[in-house]
Amino acid sequence: MARIDEIAQALREAELDGWLFYDFRMSDPLAYRILGLPEHGLTTRRWFYFIPASGTPQALVSAVEAHRLDALPTATRVVYASERQMIAALSTMLAGKRRIAMNYSPQCAIPYVSRVDAGTVELVRATGVEVVTAADLVQRFEATLSPAQLNGHRRAATALREIAHETLAEIARGVRANLPCTEFSIQRFVLERIAAHGMRTDEAPIVAVNANAANPHFSVTEKTDTPIRRGDLVLLDLFAKETAADSIYGDLTWMGFVGERVPDEYARTFAIVARARDAAVELIQSRVGERQPVSGEDADRAAREIIEKAGFGDAFVHRTGHSIGREVHGTGANIDSLETRDHRMLIERTCFSVEPGIYLNGRFGIRSELDMTIEDGRAEVSAAPAQDEIIPLLSRSS
Repeated sequence: MARIDEIAQALREAELDGWLFYDFRMSDPLAYRILGLPEHGLTTRRWFYFIPASGTPQALVSAVEAHRLDALPTATRVVYASERQMIAALSTMLAGKRRIAMNYSPQCAIPYVSRVDAGTVELVRATGVEVVTAADLVQRFEATLSPAQLNGHRRAATALREIAHETLAEIARGVRANLPCTEFSIQRFVLERIAAHGMRTDEAPIVAVNANAANPHFSVTEKTDTPIRRGDLVLLDLFAKETAADSIYGDLTWMGFVGERVPDEYARTFAIVARARDAAVELIQSRVGERQPVSGEDADRAAREIIEKAGFGDAFVHRTGHSIGREVHGTGANIDSLETRDHRMLIERTCFSVEPGIYLNGRFGIRSELDMTIEDGRAEVSAAPAQDEIIPLLSRSS
C-alpha cells in the first residue's frame, strides 16, 4: 500500500481525482512497473485499475483473466464478460470524477509515456471525465531512482569512461602494428570489455568512422564493415549497465583521431559541440543549485543556441539528451525542444544524458556525450571530467 499512498498524495498535489491505468496485451509496460505488477502470465484481455486521490483503488478485469490484478490492493474488483458490461463498470468506477490522468500524451508530444491508444482514451472520455497526461506522474514514479541505482549508474559511467580509453588505445595499437582493425572488430572488443567490467548491454555499441559518424545511430555489421586506418576520425558511443536487477545505464560518447595531430576542421567542430554541451550542463547545475526549475526544453535550447549561432543549426538533427533508466532511453524528462517539446522539469533523483552533435552528411560527424544526475539538490556530471578535445591516437602523449 505504500506506493498507492504515495500516488494518492501526488494526485492530490496535482489536483487530480485519480490515475486510471489500462493495459491490453502488455501494451503499457509502465503500468506494470509503476504498480509493481508481475509481468508473467497470460494478458490477453483488457484490464483497468483506478487509483483515486482519496479512497481505495478499484479493479476492472475480464472473466477470462479474473485474477490478473489480484496482486494489487482493491476496494472493489468488478469482473466483466461482455463489452457492454465493461463499459458500464468503467462508467460506475469513474462516476463523480472530474479530472483523471492516464498514460497518454496529447498529440503524442512525449511518445515515451503515450501508451494508451486513442480509442481507449475516447472510451474513457465518453464517461464524462477529463483525461490529462500522466507524464509528470510517470517521471515521478517510474523514472526517479533510488540512491543505490544512482550509485550503480555512476559506477557504470566510470567503467565506460575506462572502456573508451581502452578502446581508443586498442585502435592505436592495431593501426601502429598493421593489425586488422575495423569498426566491427572494435565493436566486439568493446563488448568484451563491457563483460570484463561486469556489465551488460541490450544493444551493441556504436563504432563509426568518418562519414559513418554522421549517422547518429549508425550500426555496423560484419557484412558492412569498414577498416580503421591512419587519418580516420572515430566515434565511440558506449552504453551499458551492471548485471543486477533494476540497474541503471551509463551512456558516454568519446572521439579519437587516428593520427599525430587532429585536423583543424575536426578540432573546431568539436569545440563548438563541447561549448554547447557545457552550456546545457551549466544551466542545469545553476538552476538546480539555486532551487529553480529547469525543463528539458530549457536545457536543450541552451545547447542548441550555441550550435545555431556557429552556423550548424541544420546539422544538429536530434535532441540534446535523453532520460536514462533501466533502458538506456528512459521515461523521464528528455533534454529536448526539437523532436518534442519536453516541458517536464528535471527533478530530484533522475539521470539523463547531454549529447549535442554536428553531422555533416557524407563527410563526418562529431558528438560529445556525458551523463548527469540530480541528487540531494545537486546536478553533477557522472564520470567527470568530460572530454575536452578529440584525442590524437598516434601522438606520443596518447
